[in-house]
Amino acid sequence: MTTPAQIPGPGTPVAMGPPTTGGHQTDSVRPTVTIAAYPDYAAAQRAVDYLSDNGFPVSHAAIIGTDLRLVEQVLGRMTVGRAALAGAGSGAWFGLFIGLLFGLFSSSGWLAVLLTGLIIGALWGAAFGAIAHAATGGRRDFSSRSYLAAGQYAVTVDAGNADQAGQLLTRMTWRESGAS
Repeated sequence: MTTPAQIPGPGTPVAMGPPTTGGHQTDSVRPTVTIAAYPDYAAAQRAVDYLSDNGFPVSHAAIIGTDLRLVEQVLGRMTVGRAALAGAGSGAWFGLFIGLLFGLFSSSGWLAVLLTGLIIGALWGAAFGAIAHAATGGRRDFSSRSYLAAGQYAVTVDAGNADQAGQLLTRMTWRESGAS
């Protein structure tokens, strides 16, 4: 478990130990070195962008998220009505697509074919959405969104380029600190 005291501030590089194997691969596995670790992706991205802006061959770099965890953000209560409404929306898009395909090959009344596909798709989608939600028997009466979040982002480079990258990131940190 990483504690807040172990996580560096934004833009602060942290030495991570001896060379390891990993990173991106070509014909053979190349040894890589972690040259810095950041608490958020934006800071790691800024570091790689700085390397790129200063002529570093960034094809030899990688951003690796560690301490991964799955986060499920609950968005709200799910009812049969909301499930039917969501299903109607999905079905309408599918019906519109099918109506458009049929409308392309129709010699007349393509707008009627398009609208018929949209309405039929929305009705079937609503029915399937409501039935699918009712089939859960109340075991999942909420909607959510899931995503992966990393606790830390490491910037790694090929071992042969580690010194150059380390010097560039030290210069970046020096400039961001306002030191003269």
